[in-house]
Amino acid sequence: MKLWVCCVLFVFACQSSFADWVRQPFWYDDARRDKVAKGTVWPQPKNIQTTTQSLSLDPEGFSVVTSDSAANSADCKDVLDPAIERYRGLLFWIPADARVSVSGDSVLGRLRVTTSGTCTKYPNLDSDESYTLTVPASGDATLSAQTAWGALRGLETFSQLVYEVDGKHKLNVTTIDDEPRFPHRGVMLDTARHFIAVPYIIQNLDAMAYNKINVFHWHMVDDQSFPFQSATYPDLSGKGAYTQDNVYSPEDVRSVVEYARMRGIRVIPEFDSPGHMQSWGQGHPDLLTSCSPTSIQQDIYHLGPANVARNSTYDFMQRLFQEIREVFADEYLHLGGDEVHFQCWMSNDEIQQFMQQQGFPNTTEGFAKLEGYYIHRLINILKEFPKRTRGIVWQEIFDNNIISGDFTIDLDTIIHVWQWNNSNFQGIQYWDELPQVTAAGYRAILSSCWYLNFIDYGRDWPKYYECDPHNFTGNAQQKELVIGGEAPLWAEWVDATNVVARLWPRASAVAERLWSPRDVADSDAASPRMEEHRCRMVRRGIPAQPQGPSYCEYEWNILSQLPNYRPVITSSGPRVAEGLFNNVFLNVLVLAVAKFFV
Repeated sequence: MKLWVCCVLFVFACQSSFADWVRQPFWYDDARRDKVAKGTVWPQPKNIQTTTQSLSLDPEGFSVVTSDSAANSADCKDVLDPAIERYRGLLFWIPADARVSVSGDSVLGRLRVTTSGTCTKYPNLDSDESYTLTVPASGDATLSAQTAWGALRGLETFSQLVYEVDGKHKLNVTTIDDEPRFPHRGVMLDTARHFIAVPYIIQNLDAMAYNKINVFHWHMVDDQSFPFQSATYPDLSGKGAYTQDNVYSPEDVRSVVEYARMRGIRVIPEFDSPGHMQSWGQGHPDLLTSCSPTSIQQDIYHLGPANVARNSTYDFMQRLFQEIREVFADEYLHLGGDEVHFQCWMSNDEIQQFMQQQGFPNTTEGFAKLEGYYIHRLINILKEFPKRTRGIVWQEIFDNNIISGDFTIDLDTIIHVWQWNNSNFQGIQYWDELPQVTAAGYRAILSSCWYLNFIDYGRDWPKYYECDPHNFTGNAQQKELVIGGEAPLWAEWVDATNVVARLWPRASAVAERLWSPRDVADSDAASPRMEEHRCRMVRRGIPAQPQGPSYCEYEWNILSQLPNYRPVITSSGPRVAEGLFNNVFLNVLVLAVAKFFV
């Protein structure tokens, strides 16, 4: 009897210690929702001052209004009115039956939006995206911008300030003065290796807007397929697409361009040549060079890069570019120029004769001159269009200039730096390439360190976050010539089943690097904001993949039968283990005592 009593007392003495042990942080403790930020902004604004003083928003009474100056501009109104309506839906996500009255709270009643400059129909490289946002302790909140594009960025920021507390939409008293660090902030999507249907492109554009990314680089065609439906050359997609269901009609393209425009996003198409053109040759074999099969060029038609010796090639490209220019609104066209294997040109008598006529030697230097000749003629074609059109090219075009010593490519051509040197690819490190490109006077955009198609086990967004476009040796003028960058997603292993999740929130790391000041570079400090932002995207219908163990209140609704907002009733975390232990312990104790007395 005494032994039993001693055991009971000992267990009672240990109970408190065991409960404390249960509360100790485990590996999953970082996943608790109290570790996630609330009402923070991604990307981090240039200057932000926020307080702990909170205001409530009443979904029934809150309004967003534009000033007279904004309302008087048709181009501003064209963009702002739909944006205001769109963001109203993003501001208030708590279902009506789950909302709690804000009666008696300090309430923000209105956001006043003002644009003081002129508004262009389409965003461009020089668009002003700056804005100031003030959420005062009393009175109206104000959003001021020079352009509609800046107002869009400010509306996104305002929407991210709002968070949920006990069934109420809240935000804190805050002042923000913001502008992007780089004007070109892009995502590149490959729709040739796998066809990506328009709804998934639209979904990605929404995610881009939520991250203040302003360029959609559409790598539409490649060796594998030609899904662009050309009215001028219908056989390009008629014979070059996977199927006639896997094509983008002119109406599809215009719908994407318009959807992007309304979110301040430029759409830059890429029609890569003279390499990566096997799909072109399905319908137009005379466009390509006939070559002897080699270990590098093995295909059933034995066709290689574009036949750059024929004037008919340039006539073809001129008519195709004219059509592309009419469908796409941006002043830039990505001409490609990467990964051209010279062996095919070397094996073709027509090419060899043309090179002799041009005085190009039958060497690497000569073939570099040959590709430079081709690209130079394409750029001259673009310059002839009534609407000013300029080119973007992959870095090989610049590297060929170094090899050949022939810098004939116009300085208003942008060099797209993409190579790196590691186990995946042996190329030129970007910190060695950018000094040469900018020293020659060219503007550059960077992609080398942001290839999202390469995946690692674990959380990989910090490595993208830590790459900086100015991480190279050069003077201030050279740094200014780096106008931004893009996160590419090549689609060998990507289709509609995983494209959006593969992009986000990993591309969010690139978005912050290209928008926020350079000293915003601590991925550990950014992690709580990243967790909130990823969850916010999920709530908004973007299936952004998790970045480790985490808790998101708005779990992704995989059945897509209900609104994505779906309150999740869960336990309150590790403390439940304590309660569970107590209940089990007490039940066992009661049974033991009962058995003893029986």
